[in-house]
Amino acid sequence: MTTAFDAPPAALIKRLGEELKKRPEITPPAWAPFVKTGAHKELPPEDPDWWYIRAGAVLRRVYRDGPVGVQRLRSVYGGSKNRGARPNKFRKGSGAILRKVLQQLEAAGLVEKVKTGRNISAAGRAFVDDIAYSIVTTPSPTGTAPK
Repeated sequence: MTTAFDAPPAALIKRLGEELKKRPEITPPAWAPFVKTGAHKELPPEDPDWWYIRAGAVLRRVYRDGPVGVQRLRSVYGGSKNRGARPNKFRKGSGAILRKVLQQLEAAGLVEKVKTGRNISAAGRAFVDDIAYSIVTTPSPTGTAPK
């Protein structure tokens, strides 16, 4: 059986974002075009579909590391803040974005709350595994067969 561990992460996250865009529960809030994704960033994302890609990345992360909470995800999506002449310093990612994405994934039935955070649901596991299977079984554009 093909799982999310068998598919390349970049391709899986991109395809998850495309499929999540089709679901009515996953919608960017009104403030999404103007918000930075963390204190370490200087500008908001340029990609207009960044919300769906982040939702796909969070879904994959919950699949892989679950159960996880918002604080742990903030550390994953954080980065190095450029402080000019001073040394760079790590800053966590935005908690509001991650919290809202997790709430939307929960409303879609892909993630469920557990005592220690959020974990992937059975429907979410099947959703991710189906997409991973379609990625692994489709031939690449270069003509080489997948391994």
